[in-house]
Amino acid sequence: MLQRDYTTSQLDVLEAEAIHIMREVAAEFERPCLLFSGGKDSIVMLRIAEKAFWPAPIPFPLMHVDTGHNFAEVIEFRDRRAAELGARLVVASVQDSIDAGRVVEETGRRASRNRLQTTTLLDAIEDNEYDAVFGGARRDEEKARAKERVFSFRDDFGQWDPKNQRPELWNLYNSRIRKGEHIRVFPLSNWTELDIWDYIRREDIEIPSIYYAHTRKVFERDGMLLADSEFITRDDDEQLVEMTVRYRTVGDVTCTGAVQSTAVTVEEIIDEIAVTRLTERGATRADDRASEASMEDRKREGYF
Repeated sequence: MLQRDYTTSQLDVLEAEAIHIMREVAAEFERPCLLFSGGKDSIVMLRIAEKAFWPAPIPFPLMHVDTGHNFAEVIEFRDRRAAELGARLVVASVQDSIDAGRVVEETGRRASRNRLQTTTLLDAIEDNEYDAVFGGARRDEEKARAKERVFSFRDDFGQWDPKNQRPELWNLYNSRIRKGEHIRVFPLSNWTELDIWDYIRREDIEIPSIYYAHTRKVFERDGMLLADSEFITRDDDEQLVEMTVRYRTVGDVTCTGAVQSTAVTVEEIIDEIAVTRLTERGATRADDRASEASMEDRKREGYF
């Protein structure tokens, strides 16, 4: 007798949940958008959006908060992928915020535009009247992320308060907001970094080249390997060396660290992640290592 296997894989369950969330947002909100940086999490969100609405086009724009200090490989991938899908890409520029006097650029050895993104993001949400914003945050990244709901309420100042989060019973989400408020939506909340890479492997998704091992000039600062860049001021004792590295996450070049690696395939990356004891952000994000409360403080101000 023919045996049928109706077993649903972990990835199938996660994908179905994310598709349901995206369809729920498209049905409930008037002006959603999807944050797309060209990083692996937003790439997975984009693939899920393709599946959720196929064969129709993705029914909302993509938005990237661009610090102007990004890795060139990632920006090239961002623009090309959006064009391939025929999606509208909205670029919110931190440089424009600086020029308009909305934020003041940091100076000195540890200067970064990463924190300035908050004002640029909130201005873009207000200017475009977005009422729901898809983000790629996962609860395994760090403690502040774990306090989020799938539908994360933001007040009319764009601020997040854990005490104001709505209850979420099973897959029932509260989408009610007043004018000026909005919801950050996290379809990947229940995914882990390993799930992301397993999905990239299964779906054969293209990713920017810096996720794979390559030779790059780097220098060590506070136990992290930062890239040689015109946007980073090095001290005399911070000597450049050529190393084989890759990036576990991508973001502002001034605070995103590389890790030593020889992984040149998705399978090798998965093998690396499966045995590591360092979290993704703890290993590669200098701004988030400053203190355990730093990310939560930024989220309360309106950060991703």
